[in-house]
Amino acid sequence: MKIIVACDSFKGCMTSEQANQAIERGIHKSNPHHEVECIPMADGGEGTAYVLGSCLNATLQAVQTLDAYGNRITTNYYITEDKIAILDVASCIGLSMVDKFHRNPFIVNSRGVGIMMKDAVNRGCKQLIIGLGGSSTTDGGMGILQEFGVDFYNNKMEKLKANPYGLQKLRYIDKTKFQKPDVDIIVVCDVNIHLLGENGTTHFFGKQKGFYPSQMKEVDKWMANYNNCIKKTFHVDLDQFEGGGCAGGIGACLMGLFDAKMLPGANLVAQKSKLEQRIQDCDLVITGEGQTDRQTEFGKVPFEILQIANRYHVPTICLSGALGIGYQQLYKHGMAGIFSSSDRAMTFQVAIDKGEEKIENLAYAIIHLIDAIKGDI
Repeated sequence: MKIIVACDSFKGCMTSEQANQAIERGIHKSNPHHEVECIPMADGGEGTAYVLGSCLNATLQAVQTLDAYGNRITTNYYITEDKIAILDVASCIGLSMVDKFHRNPFIVNSRGVGIMMKDAVNRGCKQLIIGLGGSSTTDGGMGILQEFGVDFYNNKMEKLKANPYGLQKLRYIDKTKFQKPDVDIIVVCDVNIHLLGENGTTHFFGKQKGFYPSQMKEVDKWMANYNNCIKKTFHVDLDQFEGGGCAGGIGACLMGLFDAKMLPGANLVAQKSKLEQRIQDCDLVITGEGQTDRQTEFGKVPFEILQIANRYHVPTICLSGALGIGYQQLYKHGMAGIFSSSDRAMTFQVAIDKGEEKIENLAYAIIHLIDAIKGDI
């Protein structure tokens, strides 16, 4: 068989390349005669800049910025020869940068992303491609706006910090020093949610960022207050943008106030990697991600790959670290099989530490089963 392996990164565990290579090892341990081609993938989340940078032969650029908690850090983005900068918000305000037991979603902000954007502009970049997935923040892009000169005040005209508490207390915005950069901005995301409401950024991503279910309705009200103040000052409704809820509202901020264009991340990466041409004549596609659940069909890597493979009637299998609520929906879209590499009860840390080994073993088992059914063993 000719097999295409094209996984997303397994957040906090494996890069796309590492996951692909582990699956390739499992396939060849089962049957060394299978032809395997690995294609790194991303959907706008963690690892998108690396994958796109590789496709476009971009150069790595270091930058000093701030993490979501305001600590100084050094991270990287990519610059192409024709001055396109490719950034991941997860590289500076990523959820996986802090252990889940030490996260505080009420005090984190997006200012570090603004610093990275300004660095790219100062280096002469004329276009910014920004991957929005994997962020830890829910500040509506308030931190980015502060970095570009916007000030936020409470009812006592005291300057506010950018974070969910700031969203709650916000009453007045001063945009007189706002300096919108003269660049084209493309934002890429993995889900098409809006900023507000039960299917908005707080309710959709709140649990993984650290909000309790009992807090989400209140935080969504704070975001609505922020949006109302933005409307009064900039005359833009941030809730109108599909995909605006990505990265805790950074998507809406960049589309509404920086004139950014939104592109589906997995679709963009698939185009740049010529994935469709490579799938046309293969026999099997294997994809995967850290957790497959109800979010997957909203534009994540396995769903995008499934759509392409369906056009050429190529069966597709999804191998993931875990299966969450709603993953069965992918069967309705034509997924041939969905499997978790978690083969026994284990702690989260053990699952992370053993991730490559377990996904390799799972690939071995799946290929062994396919070959046995076909009579090739």
